[in-house]
Amino acid sequence: MTVFKRPRVAVLSTGDELVNVAERPLPHQIRNSNTCSLAAQVARAGAIPIPLPIAEDNETTLRTLIERGLESDLLLLTGGVSMGKYDLVERVLSDLSAEFFFTGVQIQPGKPAVFGRVANKHFFGLPGNPVSTMVTFELFARPMIEGLSGTQPTPLRYSKARLRAEIKTKTGLTRFLPALLSGEFGNVEVELVRWQGSGDMVATARANCLAVIPPDRERIEAGETISILSI
Repeated sequence: MTVFKRPRVAVLSTGDELVNVAERPLPHQIRNSNTCSLAAQVARAGAIPIPLPIAEDNETTLRTLIERGLESDLLLLTGGVSMGKYDLVERVLSDLSAEFFFTGVQIQPGKPAVFGRVANKHFFGLPGNPVSTMVTFELFARPMIEGLSGTQPTPLRYSKARLRAEIKTKTGLTRFLPALLSGEFGNVEVELVRWQGSGDMVATARANCLAVIPPDRERIEAGETISILSI
């Protein structure tokens, strides 16, 4: 029998707008929900979460905390991977001689996600919006954690369901949209949860699956069968 140590996964949220969840945010601030949700996902995947302090939007602080996070088996960063003035994560990682395996993926939510390594330690840079963070963890980070744990990555749990109401969307990206699955046996239906984008945690909490919309479909009629991903 082969035994593996549970991997330690550092979780680092970035952004001057973040405050700890126990604090009352000012109008220009938001609570740091990502560290809490990612820590829960990491633990559920069988690893040990190592939450780090919030990283301010300056390169010195960010570099110090990234270096600290790279002492763990895997580093998960949230925020700072888009194209804004204060999105500094890729710049700091580049200064640390990071090798990037991808910088951006053709999905929604989660398009700005990045993956790479510094020396022999791997990292994921996940988008800062909470729903994007949770979705990209399940798609990319969970299989990595399972590999570090010495197990075969669990395949994503896809199934099929009949669409209750039509969907209209743009082409070009594979979309993972919060949805509600109902029914049983041969009468299973799914419909999208009304949401306001990848920051809408309330709508996502009402969902029990993600509807998977192919990148080449801008309209799917009610009654068609689509793929769903269990969450």
